[in-house]
Amino acid sequence: MDLQIFKAGKTLAVSDDVFAREFNEGLIHQTVVSYLSGGRAGTKAQKTRSQVRGGGCKPFKQKGSGRARAGTIRSPLWRGGGKTFAAVPRDHSVKLNKKMYRAAMCSILSELVRQDRLLVIDDIAMAAPKTKQLIARLNDFGMSRGLILTETGDDSLYLSARNIPHIRVSDVSGASPVELVSAEKVLMTVGALRAFEERLA
Repeated sequence: MDLQIFKAGKTLAVSDDVFAREFNEGLIHQTVVSYLSGGRAGTKAQKTRSQVRGGGCKPFKQKGSGRARAGTIRSPLWRGGGKTFAAVPRDHSVKLNKKMYRAAMCSILSELVRQDRLLVIDDIAMAAPKTKQLIARLNDFGMSRGLILTETGDDSLYLSARNIPHIRVSDVSGASPVELVSAEKVLMTVGALRAFEERLA
């Protein structure tokens, strides 16, 4: 298939395997869940009644006090006691095969093309960090919020976009499925497009 290069008057032949794949909602959901789960710290920890310090002796005799019987002051029923079902540190990561990840990314990119949310441009390199210049260029593209994707990291572009609300900059290696799915528009350079084809085809 061919993609139009924005305001360049020419088209670019791209791989159907990457940019014309069927939409697989279940696989994309699985990929997003896996990505978000991998970012969880999983360090939450609480103490059970056996882990809380103290409470070794019976607080008062079994009978005669009129109170409910108790064997320890660290019971979950008592203030200062342990948790009934205490949280323990755990790994939240969800395994995702490389083949599934590549298929999901292709499905996401294909859906961006179908919804006209993907803009392909020749280049957007900045000679120096200038936020005002970048805003003017984004206005030319009709883009007020979204994701800018380049082939490799560009410090000047990153610094220019850092103070613009709702605009994110990423390179191909750092592009996440969550960013692609949630972006209102994706501005992608030709170099980034070719890099995606190499990685995913």
